[in-house]
Amino acid sequence: MSNAEKMLTDHSYDGIQEYDNPLPGWWKWLFVGSIVFSFFYLMYFHMGADGRSVLEEYDTAVAANLRQQFQEIGELKPDHDTIVKYSHDPKWLVVGQSVFKSNCVSCHGTEGQGLVGPNLTDNFYKNVSKIEDISKVVAEGAAGQAMPAWKNRLHPNELVLVSSYVAAIRGKNLPGPKGQEGKEIPAWDESVTENEKPAPTTPAGKG
Repeated sequence: MSNAEKMLTDHSYDGIQEYDNPLPGWWKWLFVGSIVFSFFYLMYFHMGADGRSVLEEYDTAVAANLRQQFQEIGELKPDHDTIVKYSHDPKWLVVGQSVFKSNCVSCHGTEGQGLVGPNLTDNFYKNVSKIEDISKVVAEGAAGQAMPAWKNRLHPNELVLVSSYVAAIRGKNLPGPKGQEGKEIPAWDESVTENEKPAPTTPAGKG
């Protein structure tokens, strides 16, 4: 019997036989080691102290970053002037947009065009008649909590900034799966006191 014949197994599939090629020993031990390692990984990151998982570390880092940013503006009030002011501030609108994309897209769509929840880019509203009503709906919820209350889940500044973002996307009139809901309301009253107006932005290289 030749060496090739000795290496053949007894398995035969449709007349095709296999060679007996066992896995290398190092590969087997690597596989066993990964299984053993997984138990320690599970216990350390998922059954140990709080804050060890990658998700928790990310949430902690985001919270720390927000606290650092919010030191610049203090605690915002969810009133008319503040929402109007930050709806025209590109720097802080990005933060509001980030809050929106992290918490609101499952109901209102990635661009506010509406999914389960109403379209936020047209001029029709169910629970809003003036711009400051947006922050009230975000904080306290609406429609029997079909729109959940976020006041205990978000930082007060996040509530204001996401409200400013929602105010800013009005008028885009993006097509969504639902038709117009509620009633059409007048354009936002964007008159603000002089000290609440956003500071003018100096173009790069000219300041």
